[in-house]
Amino acid sequence: MKKDTSLLLAEDDINLGQLLQTFLKSKGFNVTLAQNGKIALEKFHSGTFDFCIFDVMMPEMDGFSLAKEIREVDKKVPILFLTAKSMKEDKLEGFAIGADDYLSKPFVMEELLARIQAIMRRVEVPKSQEDGVRFIGKIKYEPEMRLLHLDGDVKKLTTKENQLLSLLVKNQNDILDRHAALRAIWGDDNYFNGRSMDVYIAKLRKALKQDEDIEIMNIHGKGFKLIVKETS
Repeated sequence: MKKDTSLLLAEDDINLGQLLQTFLKSKGFNVTLAQNGKIALEKFHSGTFDFCIFDVMMPEMDGFSLAKEIREVDKKVPILFLTAKSMKEDKLEGFAIGADDYLSKPFVMEELLARIQAIMRRVEVPKSQEDGVRFIGKIKYEPEMRLLHLDGDVKKLTTKENQLLSLLVKNQNDILDRHAALRAIWGDDNYFNGRSMDVYIAKLRKALKQDEDIEIMNIHGKGFKLIVKETS
């Protein structure tokens, strides 16, 4: 597990939330605490997280609804649910949404830590990604610096170009839902914002065309898909 793993914790029980935050910080995690699902979703869209822990029963937006929204823009970030319920149907629903694990309350802190560490080992990213560097085909991408390295030239992306490309990369070879991306970046999926996003997609296509193995496809009625062809 990399240092300073960024973790989003959504828990409406103030005392438990603060207790979990303190414990996880003591174990080296950078923890952002949200007291309901709506706040957690806002924080997720405005930050970068390596791991998510969501209580299932929360006001404003429950953990399942929160996870569904996140899975529309990020298929890979690990999600662990906390719940006071132990019904089999609830667990099945959680896993169907895309949960990586499920922990019923009450639980021992060390068990939570062990489960987080086990999940992180399974999804451990290459060292280059830990350093904030991604490769889209042959193109080097630094999301934190908003930089694309193109044939000896360096392109500085605008904030929205970078947010959109980051979502496409997170969902590489999967569909990025159009409306979810609009809500995540523009805060509203209205017609005018949709036209604006299409302009940014065109700009990204132009920047990435230097690598013939990269394509941003329009998926009619759904969204976009960043495809990077495998090269032998």
